[in-house]
Amino acid sequence: MSRPLRLMALWLLLAGSFARSAGAHGMAPALLEIEELAEHRLAVSWKIPMLQPTGATLTPVLPPQCIRDSAVDETSGIDSVTARWVVRCDAQGLVGRTVGVEGLTTGQTDALVRVTLADGHVVQAVLRGSEPRLTIPGRPGRLDVLRSYGALGTEHILTGVDHLLFIGGLLLLVGGGRRLLQTITAFTAGHSVTLSLAALGIAAVPSRLAEVAIAGSVFILAVELARPTRPTPSLLRRLPWAMAGLFGLLHGLGFAGALAEVGLPAGEIPSALCAFNVGIEAGQVAFVGVLLAIGWSLQQVKILRYQRLQRVPVYVMGSLASFWLLERTAALVASGW
Repeated sequence: MSRPLRLMALWLLLAGSFARSAGAHGMAPALLEIEELAEHRLAVSWKIPMLQPTGATLTPVLPPQCIRDSAVDETSGIDSVTARWVVRCDAQGLVGRTVGVEGLTTGQTDALVRVTLADGHVVQAVLRGSEPRLTIPGRPGRLDVLRSYGALGTEHILTGVDHLLFIGGLLLLVGGGRRLLQTITAFTAGHSVTLSLAALGIAAVPSRLAEVAIAGSVFILAVELARPTRPTPSLLRRLPWAMAGLFGLLHGLGFAGALAEVGLPAGEIPSALCAFNVGIEAGQVAFVGVLLAIGWSLQQVKILRYQRLQRVPVYVMGSLASFWLLERTAALVASGW
């Protein structure tokens, strides 16, 4: 695929990112946590992001047999609001009952549900506009864990515009063929290592610091793409796989932050971690495939003719990365780490 066509493919991606907003990720999912307590009571925690789609009102749905038994304690964070309260249910418990979230919109809002049963088993699921309810099973099966965490990984990579921009930038840097395969493989290996270490608690990096570093990686790649061709290629162009592997370590920390939002189910940690990682890779491969298909299609119709337009996507990529870098640094300083 020629360079102009690859640039046009990324340009289409950037147009979609502007439609989302200036943020690097899609709307953060809401989180509904329910824990079975003694005496047929449930501790409920409902976390929603400050930023929600226009007209969307998300409301947790509990079994009708459950009645609120305490006042609502509400706390506000930098980008979310969390409400906590206790409800009292009948003697049947949660198994076989249905919980969910009202107001989910397909393609715009999602919600995570985590239910801790009285026997210690944890049931988790991702709710969407097409599936806003969850019937709680007696014991979550391994297939349920694999399906839920795989979908969560795919969703995270496909809604993370900063991650997608970096992958698109790698495509611009190396083109197709063997170099692309080597570079994407190195990126995958890098983020798989740190994702696993962070998710297992072996390595710990503040999520806000990791997000700053991710924005920096996108900016560095954009600067390299904007530079004119030199007789002697830079180190990034000579060894793109090394750069991709190094920056992949940073992106893995960002993926771990998303996984930390829902946690790993007791007894199924290896399966859940593997499924989440596989979901990320599936989304990544699908995205690269779409860009290559767009580039091939444009090549057939010879749509891009103006030389001056070829650098626009790279400049937009750099501008977005600069904005994220400043925004995330400010949030990091404000949070006091």
